[in-house]
Amino acid sequence: VQLQASGGGLVQAGGSLRLSCVASAGTFSRYAVGWFRQAPGKEREFVASIARSTGGTAYPDSVKGRFTISRDNAKNTVYLQMNSLKPEDTALYYCAAGSIYSVRVTDFDFWGQGTLVTVSS
Repeated sequence: VQLQASGGGLVQAGGSLRLSCVASAGTFSRYAVGWFRQAPGKEREFVASIARSTGGTAYPDSVKGRFTISRDNAKNTVYLQMNSLKPEDTALYYCAAGSIYSVRVTDFDFWGQGTLVTVSS
């Protein structure tokens, strides 16, 4: 499956952005989907994930309460709503799909190209 992430941009601290991840295939509902981010010089880190059908979600403490992941299987799309953004949220954001509902980079098989989020102070 091919993934296309979009919605990144430049925003001031405290602002909001909504990222979208659109899948090319019609079987998107079979996959768990995750969002990850990577800042310059740092490792890729988990941001959010959503299960295939139960809608279960997971977040690290760093974004819990500020970010919300959701999915619309009819549109083959997963969203990441990001509120109360901080300069430390600046990174390249990737969406990924896999057969396992997980928080680990290695459990996701398909990756989008990334969309850049820059938060100014």
